[in-house]
Amino acid sequence: VKKGKKIGRNDPCPCGSGKKYKKCCGQ
Repeated sequence: VKKGKKIGRNDPCPCGSGKKYKKCCGQ
């Protein structure tokens, strides 16, 4: 995960797609 920040699978993806992390970069 980036910059030491935890990202939950249901949180918005940090890539800016607006999708949830698990549906985007978290696959």
